[in-house]
Amino acid sequence: MTQPPAPSTTENLNVTGFTPLMTPRELKAEVPLTDAAERTVLAGRRAAQAILSGEDDRLLVVVGPCSIHDQAQALEYAGRLAALRERVKDRLEVQMRVYVDKPRTTVGWRGYLLDPDMDGSNDMGKGVRRTRELMVAVSELGLPVATELLDPFAPQYLFDAVAWACLGARTAESQTHRVMASAVSAPMGFKNGTGGGIKLAVDAVVAASHPHAFFTIDEDGRAAIVHTKGNAHGHVILRGGRAGPNYAPQFVQEAADLLRAAGREEAVMVDCSHANSGSDWTRQRLVWRDVLGQRLAGQRAIRGAMLESNLQAGKQSLPADLTQLKPGVSVTDACVGWDETEALLLEAHEQLSGRAALATC
Repeated sequence: MTQPPAPSTTENLNVTGFTPLMTPRELKAEVPLTDAAERTVLAGRRAAQAILSGEDDRLLVVVGPCSIHDQAQALEYAGRLAALRERVKDRLEVQMRVYVDKPRTTVGWRGYLLDPDMDGSNDMGKGVRRTRELMVAVSELGLPVATELLDPFAPQYLFDAVAWACLGARTAESQTHRVMASAVSAPMGFKNGTGGGIKLAVDAVVAASHPHAFFTIDEDGRAAIVHTKGNAHGHVILRGGRAGPNYAPQFVQEAADLLRAAGREEAVMVDCSHANSGSDWTRQRLVWRDVLGQRLAGQRAIRGAMLESNLQAGKQSLPADLTQLKPGVSVTDACVGWDETEALLLEAHEQLSGRAALATC
């Protein structure tokens, strides 16, 4: 139950109440990371780290809905992707986007973690539980979970179930999020800012690789200061900017050069959506194929690619009557549909396999 704030003349003047939340330890006891899920998380992290460091020549592919909004539909998608992952695993390391916390330019639905009922009730207790249940269930399928780091307290509740994470364009410049990233046990991607500048992302990689201290909560929900040793597995994600796309060869090389100059691994992922596609889901395939072509032409800095994909193509607005939502269609950014997703991954697998065969001749 929401508790009213204590009377004061100087604080909580704009606060209407406080709702107690279970501690991370309590949630993990109720929704434990199973042995099967743990194996998936650890294997996914090891694979991503090996690819990003250049030890594994496969391509890291982060693919899935722009945002999760329905548990059953997310699990249906995960089941299909887990089966596809097995078909392409010798050339592609496929991990699923399980994005639940959405940054907004002004206002709007903030994601499954914060408003799971999509009605403005903001039942975050339900959201964090359902999100953890989903991440564990996806991992139990043998499919590693990829997500975005946004809320400062969420990692304590969820990130033992995460194989790969990233900072988005709006948070990559945030000191708070950079120091949080230094504590994450999974590899971290850092997107260039909305303006398109790549150095911002490289600076974030460098910042997160160093030790930091910051305020958070511990497993028992107590305020704490965490001390980190830094995240050694940071990489740049090119997502385009206000000036247009930045997936062309000169931008990839710029990112690689900046990383090398900063003493970091030349590891670049390309986001085929957002400004790189002009927010047009039908153009994601063009970006994907261009990036794959660069990789086939010998650009070794390209270690990964990202697709926004769902059961059905396109997007929809949130209706007043939520029963009118179309199943499997994104409620945030427009996505490619499942059939095209499958075709693009199989196409990449075939081409990368052919290149590997030629290399052994």
